[in-house]
Order: sequence, then C-alpha cells, then structure tokens
Amino acid sequence: MRPIALAALLTLPAGLALAAPSAPSPALIAAVKAPSRTPANVARDRYRHPAETLAFFGVKPTDTVVEIWPSGGWYTEILAPYTLRRGTLYAAGPSEKGLAGVAKLRAAHPSVYAKVKTAIFPAVAGQPGVPAGTADVVLTFRNVHNWRFGATDQTQAAFDQMFAMLKPGGTLGVEEHRLPETMDTALEGKSGYMRRSSVIAFAKKAGFTFAGESQVNANPKDTHDYPGGVWTLPPNYAEKDKDRAKYAAIGESDRMTLKFVKPR
Repeated sequence: MRPIALAALLTLPAGLALAAPSAPSPALIAAVKAPSRTPANVARDRYRHPAETLAFFGVKPTDTVVEIWPSGGWYTEILAPYTLRRGTLYAAGPSEKGLAGVAKLRAAHPSVYAKVKTAIFPAVAGQPGVPAGTADVVLTFRNVHNWRFGATDQTQAAFDQMFAMLKPGGTLGVEEHRLPETMDTALEGKSGYMRRSSVIAFAKKAGFTFAGESQVNANPKDTHDYPGGVWTLPPNYAEKDKDRAKYAAIGESDRMTLKFVKPR
C-alpha cells in the first residue's frame, strides 16, 4: 500500500475510515498489460496505479462504463480491452474534436476499439449523449478543475449529468489533483488542484452518496505550491528545464481518489 500523508489523514471526516485496498482481478491485470497500450503510457503506471484505481472503483468487465473526457485516451487504452468482450465502453468528450485521441486509437487498433461508443459531455439537446440510467460506472480522471475554471463553470452541470446517466446503485469514480484543505481556496482558481471538500460538495448536490476513498494515488512529496500550478510537475513540466530534476523527483501530483454511489 502506498504511504499516506499525515495531512491527508487529518482531513478525513470523523468516523470515515480509509477504504481497504482491493486486489485487481486477473482480467484487469491483463487489460493493464494489453499489448495495444502505448509504451509511453505504460511508463506512467507507477504514478497512476491503474489496476489498483479501477479495482477500488469496482469496475467489472461486464459493466457499461463511461469515461468522461478521455483526452488522449490514457485510461481508454485499459478500459477498451477490459470491456471488449462482455461490456460496453463510452468515451464521452466535450466535442468530436475532443475525442480525437480515441479516434486515433481506433485507427491504430481497430479490433480493440471497434466497439467503443462515443458521446458528447456535457450534452445539450440534440447532441448524442449517454442515455439516462444506462451506465454501471462513470469515471473521470483529473477533469473537475477543467469544468470549474473554464470559460463557463460547468461543474454542477457535469455532476448532474453523470448522476443522470448512471443506473440506481451505479458508481461514480473521481480522481483529481488534491489541494490540501489547509491551503487557500483561491488556489483552486489557478493551480489545477481542487479541495476534496469542494469535489464532495458538487457530487452530493447532484444526489450522490459518498462511498469512500483510496490513497492509492496520494503523493506526500507534492507540496501543491508551484509557479505553474500542477502543470509544473511531470508529465507537463510547465517550467521546461528549470528545476526539472527536482520536479521529476517529486513525480506526478498528489491525487484524491473518491468513490460515490447513486442511491437505489
């Protein structure tokens, strides 16, 4: 189990225990090792812990899974082969252009990605969205800050739509760059980090029940206070070569890994 920062422990609500680590299934391990994955993405597994993260969220190969804003498809490379035979995977992007990464994967490995469905998220009337009440699991990785501080605040609308697309009893898994609760909330607006309490508040307002969290993606080396925000750290290196070795030694960001459930 990864080390847990004391500060992270101190921010847990009274009475809420950390979730016990879940053992990834053989099918999930096989998907993480899929030969169709990009080598550069595989090299980042040591920071992102995909098998442990997806096991914590309880994703099964028979599920209807929605991946929100997959961008280049880092997690899509695992979810597509995992759900290929018995499940369904939706890649939901902000536009067709926003799904270009998935289209590129499909072109390179059509047999792996041929069944992946696409949708627009957040969808407005007339756009192809994920049908309401059809998903077993909705997953979003490092996207909440994008909805919160883009040109228009889409955060609550995003959580509302994710709630709507899930079946009763379905799971929402959220991974996000974590801003310590003791740090100035104004940093949420420019750093790329979000307070855990902020994310939970949006989810609860949408109707979700908070089901637990894992520290599998915690990084106690992350000080959360960089000149270029979270993008100072790898893989972005916003400061380019300045202090690059220092940031490389820190690794990727400290992240919260939160699980929510749509009540039955």
